[in-house]
Amino acid sequence: MAKLKLVANPTFRAKVGIPVAGGPEVPIEFVFKHRTKTVLDEWIKSRSDKGDIDSFMEMVEGWDLEDPFNRENVETLLENYIGTALSTYRVYVDQLIQSKLKN
Repeated sequence: MAKLKLVANPTFRAKVGIPVAGGPEVPIEFVFKHRTKTVLDEWIKSRSDKGDIDSFMEMVEGWDLEDPFNRENVETLLENYIGTALSTYRVYVDQLIQSKLKN
């Protein structure tokens, strides 16, 4: 049985299905930044003033793609696979809420 730590790890991994036009979703594993409930609530409220790239960089700190994780490559990903930002955001928030519901 897994033991619960009162303070969560600073990062967690989760797969996101990246929508590909004309084909099936492609799963990519991302390394996400953990947020507490209060910080998550504040971050969600602050997103309305930010673009997709800034929000993505604030959620994610790594991925399992061959290309290095950096702002330029994030922009390339989001420009080429239009549904990526929304899909990633949904998985991110779902994972944080799910982990809070389980604890």
